[in-house]
Amino acid sequence: MQLRLWQVDAFAKAPFEGNPAAIVPLSEWLDDGLLQRIANENNLAETAFLVRRAEGLYGLRWFTPEAEVELCGHATLASAWLLFEELDTELERIDFETRSGTLTVERGEDGRHVMSLPSDFVSPFAGPEGFAQAIGNALGVAAPKKIFKGRYVLALWDEAKTVRAIKGCGDIAGVLRSADCWGLIATAAGDDGHDFVSRFFAPDKGVPEDPVTGSAHCALTPFWSARLEKKTLTARQVSPRGGDLVCTDAGPRTVLSGPCALYLRGEIAV
Repeated sequence: MQLRLWQVDAFAKAPFEGNPAAIVPLSEWLDDGLLQRIANENNLAETAFLVRRAEGLYGLRWFTPEAEVELCGHATLASAWLLFEELDTELERIDFETRSGTLTVERGEDGRHVMSLPSDFVSPFAGPEGFAQAIGNALGVAAPKKIFKGRYVLALWDEAKTVRAIKGCGDIAGVLRSADCWGLIATAAGDDGHDFVSRFFAPDKGVPEDPVTGSAHCALTPFWSARLEKKTLTARQVSPRGGDLVCTDAGPRTVLSGPCALYLRGEIAV
């Protein structure tokens, strides 16, 4: 069986920036095990699979190299970019049916399409004894000042330079397992003209560090909007690749926008 595949860098003005996603359009869903093997072979943070349901309506699923996930922002934006730019170019809006409900992407100016995702509201979280220090030790920096939890653990530091100084995920997987979690957002108030900065680690899902994470910004946007008393914020994910986002707090929805860049078109044989 031959399937078409695109690789698109999301939240990127040019290739080699932002977060790469593979997108595989299907006429119908394939066996879950095959979808997972394709994602594992691609070895990107996420591979998106989409099936057309009706005009402007698509089913969408996301797989890391290790597992299917409930929400992935960057691969949703990349999938919408592919439809707007190459596969369904008359559309002005796309509705994706997903495990997180219906996600909407509207065509934006200059290729900066606008994506609406469910907000993730975090609450203070103590975790196991010594949890904050264990996070700092695993990441090779000082312990975070405060810990919160929603879909992921959110660790807050005082300065952007501390978040930038993290060298890698270290043993954060073991630390997160102790709190029955698998994803960590590291964040601080921004520098270089950004309202906030962040990084994201999910090694137990096959993603040691994600370059730019839309789902994490569903928590970061309402979190920083409340602290900075701003509805629209500029964000920088300071991973080694890095990426920029414009984030709007719309209450129960988080609205994210950013550019995408095509890296490859290809065909896979499975």
